[in-house]
Amino acid sequence: MVEPALESLAVPDGLSARVPAEVRGAGRDDVRLLVSRGERVSHHSFRALPALLRAGDVLVVNTSATLPAAVNGRLGGAPVVVHFSTRGDDGRWAVELREPDGAGSTRRRAGGPVGAAVRLPGGARLVLVRPLSPGADRLWWAEVSVPVPGLLRRYGRPIRYAYTLRDQPLSAYQTVFALPSPDGAGSAEMPSAARPFTAGLVAELVSRGVQFAPVVLHTGVASAEAHEPPYPERYAVPATTAWLVNAARAGGGRMVAVGTTAVRALESAAARTAGPGAGAGGRGVVQAAVGWTDLVVTPERGVRVVDGLLTGLHEPAASHLLMLEAIAGRPALVRAYEAALRGRYLWHEFGDVHLVLPDDHR
Repeated sequence: MVEPALESLAVPDGLSARVPAEVRGAGRDDVRLLVSRGERVSHHSFRALPALLRAGDVLVVNTSATLPAAVNGRLGGAPVVVHFSTRGDDGRWAVELREPDGAGSTRRRAGGPVGAAVRLPGGARLVLVRPLSPGADRLWWAEVSVPVPGLLRRYGRPIRYAYTLRDQPLSAYQTVFALPSPDGAGSAEMPSAARPFTAGLVAELVSRGVQFAPVVLHTGVASAEAHEPPYPERYAVPATTAWLVNAARAGGGRMVAVGTTAVRALESAAARTAGPGAGAGGRGVVQAAVGWTDLVVTPERGVRVVDGLLTGLHEPAASHLLMLEAIAGRPALVRAYEAALRGRYLWHEFGDVHLVLPDDHR
């Protein structure tokens, strides 16, 4: 039987989560949980997560805090919205300029040109220097006349896309694991897979013997329309996390990444120790690491540390699905997304979640 292409699956507009779970339900954890074990699919509430994991499992969580990364500006006489994505080592920022859509969100615009100057609130000024990647014009390196963390604190708001109903406070975009960075760094968009966790659920998981391992990956601005592969991003894997992951794996514990950002960070730290012959499925040892990662996890590359993944539901054309396919396999991924569509699960950062676990019956 030939598997249907994931790209051919269409997500109806009615399945976009337009407001946070606590607005439409009884709390952040009041979302549905689709569970894949190989090609077997089951349906749960997120509050059932402790019963689906076992003592010795490790949940790898991203502690990057979400920034109020959208700021209004003017380019010539035209209004624009600047999405601040990533701070470079030289102090420049990667930014995306977007057009207001008249409904509180934005739409894509052509990038550039070189030297374009954007007037920002408080008398600040932003000048486009060059595209982030040759031949692409969505994200540009820009020089900003004032420190950006302070600009965002004073004038910024969370990045919002058209499928959401209205603006939400920054607190709606922070996870229970978010920690402020001393230098003001953070994520342009929420590491949303962790959003349904509450302090009470974390305590219950710990009481059952599930451990938590923190990593940091500051996510940049996604390509909501073009579904481009991820750009280089800053990450850190602490020595304590590396030790815990290696020790737990040696004892038979499963590494379950909470979000694609946690996968990228952990697999980047493992890639440093894997030899050139380590291909798909090769097992790596995790080392402490700090820096930039340009790793893109694909089925061909495979995963070396991660056994499972808790993630949101992604658009069928999204590049993140290559990572899911590397972990779950394409047939299992197609089965899960067909089940999510039949069950009318909700998509995007305020939506339902998908847990991929190893197939114990394989």
